[in-house]
Amino acid sequence: MFIHWGVYAVPAGIHNGQKINRIGEWIMNRGKISVADYKAYASQFNPVKYDADAWVRMAKEAGMKYIVITAKHHDGFALFDSRASTWDMVDATPYGKDLIKPLAEACRKHGIKLGLYYSHAQDWVNPGGAAARKKASEGWVNPDSAKIDAYTEANSGHWDPAQTTKTMAQYIDDIAVPQVKEILTQYGDIAVLWWDTPTGMTDEFAQKIQNVLTLQPNIITNDRLKRPNFPGDFKTPEQRIPDLSELDGKDWETCMTMNGTWGYKSYDDKWKSSETMIRNLLDITSKGGNYLLNVGPKADGEFPAESIERLRAVGAWMKVNGEAVYNTKGSPLPVLTWGRCTKREHNGNTILYLSVFNWPANGQLVVPGIKNEIRSAQLLATGKTLKAKASNEGIAITLPSQAPDTIATVIKLEVKGKMESRVSVPKKEMEAGEVH
Repeated sequence: MFIHWGVYAVPAGIHNGQKINRIGEWIMNRGKISVADYKAYASQFNPVKYDADAWVRMAKEAGMKYIVITAKHHDGFALFDSRASTWDMVDATPYGKDLIKPLAEACRKHGIKLGLYYSHAQDWVNPGGAAARKKASEGWVNPDSAKIDAYTEANSGHWDPAQTTKTMAQYIDDIAVPQVKEILTQYGDIAVLWWDTPTGMTDEFAQKIQNVLTLQPNIITNDRLKRPNFPGDFKTPEQRIPDLSELDGKDWETCMTMNGTWGYKSYDDKWKSSETMIRNLLDITSKGGNYLLNVGPKADGEFPAESIERLRAVGAWMKVNGEAVYNTKGSPLPVLTWGRCTKREHNGNTILYLSVFNWPANGQLVVPGIKNEIRSAQLLATGKTLKAKASNEGIAITLPSQAPDTIATVIKLEVKGKMESRVSVPKKEMEAGEVH
């Protein structure tokens, strides 16, 4: 579970009565909101309905194994109590309490790993932080848009003089390095540190931040600290699932929204169906990746009802079929027109989990590319044995007339011997998005 939560949940996509285009957590940048005006939203950030234990239980019931939350996003606002800045949850809001601490405690209680997202370069409030060049014309156009655009182009993406009273070198030393130390020492074991958008980063800046990771020697980091010299441990395709031709054997994780935004927007109704999310999970897993699925909580601390509904649907499917996902590897088969495949090795043999999206009308599922001897075939959900035999095209499995699960019915097929997963060497590096 990815969680994007911060002050931006208060305006929820609307500033001064105007809807701001694009993703909700970028509202300050897209709307070119001044530092003073944006800071004023913090006085309304009072998440009295926040229940960290309930959040973690929802993630666990959905079948998720780890949570990554935005400890600090590009607006510079820290969800934790920071000594490096007063622009944080304890000092700037009526709530006045650290939001990360109870989440860390709930994760430990329920056996969920905790990861922290930290915007290490972009920071639109703490002076000296970088700012990506995003014109006001891409979002809400205020009366001073021409003047703001001119200032933005001349000042490395900044639109408010308050953002540039310090240098980025000072920002790295005064904010980024101290806050990374804070989040790595205040909450026990942190499984993942999820950097984002290395705008303006140099190798010198990145090394200073990288050095702090010695505080958590087992931590996993992504590839967004500073490219190309700080590749991290895994790649991060964003809002898309890579093709096999892009994969090179390195670990990767697709991060994706449930609707059209990461941070909460009151009027975003572009919700993906639970079917889409489950099939995305299977597509990603069949290629050896992880799925980081986002929730954008409301300012009061509640998850949107649509997110809860989808988490429950995914969880119901995973409760029955999780064996086809957990501790599996990518598919050894050719591209399948009817679904996806994952595999697990067992006692020198191979178990293939065949997730069928498109149920064959003739009752025969043809599984191509298998020359191994068949040991058994059954429906994963019920254990019912299925007839399977070798054919010229691979293996043919006789199925019931109707799909037991219209989203994805899993068939557990065991064959003798081992089968290698299909991962190709890419022609170019997999793209790592810098959008959210």
